[in-house]
Amino acid sequence: MSSLLRVRDGGEARVGFVELFFDLVFVFAITQVSHFLLENLTWLGALQAAMMVAAVWWAWIYTSWITNWLDPQRPAVQIGLFVLMAAGLVMSAALPHAFDDTGLAFAASFAFIQVGRTVFMILACYDDAGLRRNFQRILVWLSISAVLWIMGGLAEPDQRLWWWLGALAIEYAGPILYFRTPGLGRSTTQDWNVEGAHMAERVGLFTIICLGETLLISGATFAEMDWTMPVIAAFGSAIVSTIAMWWLYFSRAHEVASHTIAHAEDPGALARRGYTYSPLLVVAGIIVVAVSDELVLAHPLGHTEPAMALTLLGGPALFLLGSAVATWAIWRIIAWPRLIGCAVLIGGWLLVPMVTPVMLSLFSTGVLVAVAAWETVRPGAKP
Repeated sequence: MSSLLRVRDGGEARVGFVELFFDLVFVFAITQVSHFLLENLTWLGALQAAMMVAAVWWAWIYTSWITNWLDPQRPAVQIGLFVLMAAGLVMSAALPHAFDDTGLAFAASFAFIQVGRTVFMILACYDDAGLRRNFQRILVWLSISAVLWIMGGLAEPDQRLWWWLGALAIEYAGPILYFRTPGLGRSTTQDWNVEGAHMAERVGLFTIICLGETLLISGATFAEMDWTMPVIAAFGSAIVSTIAMWWLYFSRAHEVASHTIAHAEDPGALARRGYTYSPLLVVAGIIVVAVSDELVLAHPLGHTEPAMALTLLGGPALFLLGSAVATWAIWRIIAWPRLIGCAVLIGGWLLVPMVTPVMLSLFSTGVLVAVAAWETVRPGAKP
């Protein structure tokens, strides 16, 4: 099945339409996580939502790594992605009640995605000994975590989180530890040679999915409200904050990052730092912003509850922090404007007793716009 691999001829590997079709499942998944957090605005709910985001992101980014090697124009690859889509829909449908009565469905579908995809890749790269050995190691790690996922799905709801956090710990530790496996050795970042432009484009498209989900939630909520001035102001703030996040992510730095990874001496190491771990905070920040937008649209005036204030200030702060971490991961450059923006948002907590939700929303949106404008106009700006 070696013919299923992409032909690396020095040109840029473009994202296939089947990959975009696959991504539609994750529009549903991200929406489900947002709704779960909106209905469970507690510290436990936030931890559970964070676990869900980490799982959804991990299922998606592993698939993106796979399609960086596989040729999505091959029928066998397309069929494989369709099977993963079906499992992804089950996982997404089970998300809202994963800690109640659909835990086993969530766990089984996620484990199937992780293990099944890896088995398919081993078969696809059978004639490439180095790549095959790499995925054999990955299969061992994901099989161990799959047991914990299933055990968590079978456990009582109050014990489920701990099983699943253990499973996530194994999955996230794997690349850091180079999937070291007794009898199979360890991988190297040279084993993870990727096409940089494809990886950057895939992560960029996932970010657009999250930003689009934010707009969809805001638009749907706004359509059901009475269009008073406070509601219109909240809706305007939601639109501008989403545009500001797009501006910050898809600035010149995104294009430069694609070029950087494509011409790196060790693109695998750079892809692991800049495109596997770092974007998770960005994605989490966008989801929290979507939740805050819906909360403010529903209750623009009155007292700002602590949970609402945390989403209004924490969402943009997570986004800025995540993008600053990605900047450091790729270029070893400190993104001072974004870190200062985080500090201003944290300081905004002092305003909470004195402002309404819509006023705090306008404040957080203003910080995002100010950071984006600062990076755009400052002379000699580097990505």
